[in-house]
Amino acid sequence: MKTKLFYAVLFWVGVSCTNNSPDYTVDSKVHDGDLNIFMLSDAGRNGSYDQRKIGEIMGVYADKLGPEFVISSGDLFHYQGVQSTSDPLWWSNFESIYSHGELQCPWYGVLGNHEYRGNTQAVIDYSNISRRWNMPARYYSFSMPIDDDDQDSESIRFVFIDTAPLISKYQEEEGYPDARGIADSIQLQWLDSVLRVSSEKWKVVVGHHPVYSYDGKDDIEQEELRSKLEPVFRKYGIDVYFSGHIHTFQHLRTGTDSIDYVVNGSASLQRAPISGEYTKYNSENTGFTLLSFDPGIMNISFVNSQGLVEYEIQRKK
Repeated sequence: MKTKLFYAVLFWVGVSCTNNSPDYTVDSKVHDGDLNIFMLSDAGRNGSYDQRKIGEIMGVYADKLGPEFVISSGDLFHYQGVQSTSDPLWWSNFESIYSHGELQCPWYGVLGNHEYRGNTQAVIDYSNISRRWNMPARYYSFSMPIDDDDQDSESIRFVFIDTAPLISKYQEEEGYPDARGIADSIQLQWLDSVLRVSSEKWKVVVGHHPVYSYDGKDDIEQEELRSKLEPVFRKYGIDVYFSGHIHTFQHLRTGTDSIDYVVNGSASLQRAPISGEYTKYNSENTGFTLLSFDPGIMNISFVNSQGLVEYEIQRKK
């Protein structure tokens, strides 16, 4: 009880200290769907770089679009993760940054490599402390209708996966103790079982590490993920795989299937983008991603640190 009271006090102090009228507006090109979801990645910098700025822009957009929920696709806590559910980083990286009233909606997270430098169980257990943080396990799934008021509404299957243990680097190096000893087969069997019985019209998968991207990191990580995930993705025809890790906006398509591979731009500190054979778009801007659904339509928009929609992807079914 004392812990919950402590965070409640911190939240209201943060709201009172936050500029409630930032000089940002919603881009007139933004798509306001029947169901709107915000997504960000690699954000946790204690408010520095562009993190607080992106948080304010998200608040402005949330005020207009009313997101159903927000997805954090990993690395909300640079550089060493969190040590407990009462770690001050929960305040400096999360509670005090995303303080707008419309961002008090549910948040769903996945673990990034920086979370794996700390206590990953604490990231899950924070769900018992915060009314908006929802992370029931290292990987999990749920279904949601586009329109709650329509019993015949199309539904979306959201699947959240845990990518670090699927990469040998994190299993072998000393800096990621919680990744050791986690068998690939258990998560991959679970993923197959979830997608096998999915009857939803749309299938959206979220993880931290990209399956396809162009960057200066070690390609072996993506090769390992492709060997394990791509056959399952193709077998069950997912629509899009969202990731982070690279700190750039990227949209890729291989041409051998219809899957969109989307890398969320960093919500704090960016890197220079690299183009390649499968690149449809890339950008070094910081920002967040807006995912919107209407019947038969999924829209994905990159919103940058100027509050502008700089790129859009649309899928129809």
